[in-house]
Amino acid sequence: MAFTAADVKNLREMTGVGMMDCKKALTASDGDVDKAIEYLREKGLAASAKKAGRIAAEGMAYAAVIDGMGVVVEVNAETDFVGKNEKFVDFVKGVAATVAANKPADLDALMACKYNGTDKTVLEQQQEMVLVIGENIKVRRFAFFADGVSVPYIHAGGKIGVLVNLEVSGGIDATEAGKDVAMQIAALNPRFWDKSQVTQDVLDEEKKIMMVQMANDPKMASKPEAVREKIVMGKLNKFYAENCLLQQEFVKDNTMTVEKYLAAAAKALGGTITFKDAVRFEKGEGIEKKQENFAAEIASMVKG
Repeated sequence: MAFTAADVKNLREMTGVGMMDCKKALTASDGDVDKAIEYLREKGLAASAKKAGRIAAEGMAYAAVIDGMGVVVEVNAETDFVGKNEKFVDFVKGVAATVAANKPADLDALMACKYNGTDKTVLEQQQEMVLVIGENIKVRRFAFFADGVSVPYIHAGGKIGVLVNLEVSGGIDATEAGKDVAMQIAALNPRFWDKSQVTQDVLDEEKKIMMVQMANDPKMASKPEAVREKIVMGKLNKFYAENCLLQQEFVKDNTMTVEKYLAAAAKALGGTITFKDAVRFEKGEGIEKKQENFAAEIASMVKG
């Protein structure tokens, strides 16, 4: 029985198994989907199908410089315990190394890359990790900087991974300054890197909120609109200081902003340091979490 690419895709969605293994299963089963599923189960490949539907919001955010390239990745697991497992951590580091070696365009491209040091794809290696560890494991996202000087920082053993990218001149070592900035990003999670990135719609919304607040304040409501406008402009400077990295008060020295800290650090080293970009990954960020009743699941398995 012949099968199509759509059949392969359908089998992959049903089982969570890689495209190549699904194709092999359909070939061995003459295109019969039920037989192909049985084939995959016999091979142990479909064992991850049930796990693939479970919430994976733990795991690890990891940042590193590999062969001169800055890389940050997030790989999720179901429990914090697995997130600290040596095999899991090694897998995460291997994913980062694969990103550095291949510079994939997106997540699909990464999953199709050969996993670092093996003949398997990242997807196949991920599926193997599911079978070995017994939890749903998922490579969620990645980013890299191929140019400039990158400085990584990992907070709380992988709860947060930050990668800062700098432009450095004068042959100076900007690692310490970069780490200080990365720690600030990890701690305060600024909405913007610089006030120049704040869009007009954001400013308009902030101004609207501030004007309403003053209108509801008896002491402010009686003031002329021109005066209130001036007060709003002052409040916007506070907004920049709270939400924009370079305008934020430097945590280690509240007498200066982050921007001024970088300038001072560069001057002391005899060169220049310019902040270019950064990426902050917090594990499980934005993933809907729910409490899994594993005891009930195990009980149902025993009864079955």
